[in-house]
Amino acid sequence: MKMCIFSGTFNPIHNGHLYIAEYILKNYGFSKILFIPAFIPPLKESNSEMAIHRFNMVKLAIEDNSGFDISDIEYRLGGKSYSYNTICELYKEFKVDGKINFILGTDAFETLDKWYESERLRKLVNFIVFVRKKDFDEAKYSDMKEKGYSFEFAKMQFNDISSTEIRKRFKENISTEGFLPEKVERYIKENELYKN
Repeated sequence: MKMCIFSGTFNPIHNGHLYIAEYILKNYGFSKILFIPAFIPPLKESNSEMAIHRFNMVKLAIEDNSGFDISDIEYRLGGKSYSYNTICELYKEFKVDGKINFILGTDAFETLDKWYESERLRKLVNFIVFVRKKDFDEAKYSDMKEKGYSFEFAKMQFNDISSTEIRKRFKENISTEGFLPEKVERYIKENELYKN
């Protein structure tokens, strides 16, 4: 199978994430996009209770789209969710054609050298990178090819929605209309998330 994963904290998952996944599903010939919520993100604060909420929100957001699926692989692995460990496990669990394709934003892409086992990780995946900034300059990333990273930039429209902004809006009781799938917004309100 030709595999494409979208891994992240998804705190919470929002319409920007879904737009990216839809675009890549439609334009890159994948039959599925596999969402992988992080259990314990290595570089962000999180706890196991919130990890369950994040997983549930992703599940709700994608349940009506047959082209999307979700994996609990990082929950089964436990501990900090390092992408290298996840990718190695995916190769064991699935018969993958070629390299696993890995969706991530330019902000994360710029920090790849600092990731756990980055030298090994870059040999195992092809990165599909979406733009997270307005003043994007593709030439700035030429050194990543020299370092041996396999990647391409998704030619989609810049979409300025962030989970940080959404959490802030919930905390300050500001409308999040248009930012989230309705099911996710309802889940957040019912479980009183992001109040503090």
